[in-house]
Amino acid sequence: MNRITGDQALVKKINKSLVLDTVRRSSPLSRAKVSEMTGLNKATVSNLVAELLEQELVLELGPGESSGGRKPLLLLFNKTAGYAIGLELSVTHLKGALTDLEGTIVTERSQRLVQHDLSSVFEAICSMTEQLRHACPESAYGVIGIGIGVPGMVDEEGAILYAPNLGWEKVPLRGMLEEHFQLPVTIDNEANAGAQGELHFGAGNLARSLIYISAGSGIGSGIIIDGQLYKGARGYAGETGHMSIDFSGRRCSCGNRGCWELYASEKAYEDPHLQLPSRSTRDLVPFARHQDAVVTGLFHQIGHALGIGVTNIVNSFNPEQIIIGGPLSEAREWIEPALQREVAERTLPYHRRQLQVQFSVLGSRSTLLGASYSAISLFLGRVRVSH
Repeated sequence: MNRITGDQALVKKINKSLVLDTVRRSSPLSRAKVSEMTGLNKATVSNLVAELLEQELVLELGPGESSGGRKPLLLLFNKTAGYAIGLELSVTHLKGALTDLEGTIVTERSQRLVQHDLSSVFEAICSMTEQLRHACPESAYGVIGIGIGVPGMVDEEGAILYAPNLGWEKVPLRGMLEEHFQLPVTIDNEANAGAQGELHFGAGNLARSLIYISAGSGIGSGIIIDGQLYKGARGYAGETGHMSIDFSGRRCSCGNRGCWELYASEKAYEDPHLQLPSRSTRDLVPFARHQDAVVTGLFHQIGHALGIGVTNIVNSFNPEQIIIGGPLSEAREWIEPALQREVAERTLPYHRRQLQVQFSVLGSRSTLLGASYSAISLFLGRVRVSH
């Protein structure tokens, strides 16, 4: 392919992705409206739409409203042209969901993880993926890919560099799964996946800058700046759980002292002075509902500690939204008052204006749906271009 032909093919691919994305976000709409929204001329839009109809990624509906003359046919994104598998790997559980191309969950699975060695976890991932794959309805493309959110640092090749809570280092998980399933696989840190889930399907769908805080067995943050995931110079941004909020505090497994996650995640349950009925948020919530003083007092302390860390993040990044998700969000009722009070008292006044601090509307599914979105995004970005 010569340079000019190559450039033309690239431009066509970009334009086709733009048309498909416009239909996906705003359908039903007419070809003329697509032309108006994208700035592409009507003939170009018509040709690209014809290809997308042939590929079954776009459908035609009955006629819409006419502005004079013949009523236009409306275009609709075909959300059931294929399905994605989203997985979330945590220290305690493996969760999975099969979604359509708009992130609607068709079916989901969850299982406890007792063993953390690679072979046991890999076997569990493969087994759950097969179950979800078998549940896939008939469609043009079937399962288009697998997305996974993991509790650790992930490089650009999809290798898990360091997942201390699993005891993993340098695990080439994406390569292993792609070889096993012969499907495209995307892997990211679970907080980054959660941020994508909130941005595209949850509370952050109108935001340009948001920070998603995943609070569970540890704390991680997914940072969205100007609509894009911010990963830092080497891809490891968002390890906010290890910022110090008490410079002479408890020793953390990372080697630092007074890390945020020691006080504002489920690690707070490990305090030896506490007599707790359980070390799981889900199990502790019923005790809080029955006004157990130890549990409600602990949730209040966690809210206070979360608020201090959130204040540091707000003063550093000045986001539109902070969204709290992960297992601790199930204790929102007792955590939120102390958290909001700390943020109101401690953030700089100009940063506080128009700031929203809220809990995830996706509950514990933010990471699952974000992982699914990554697989969908990769698939739609690979849309074939005919010459």
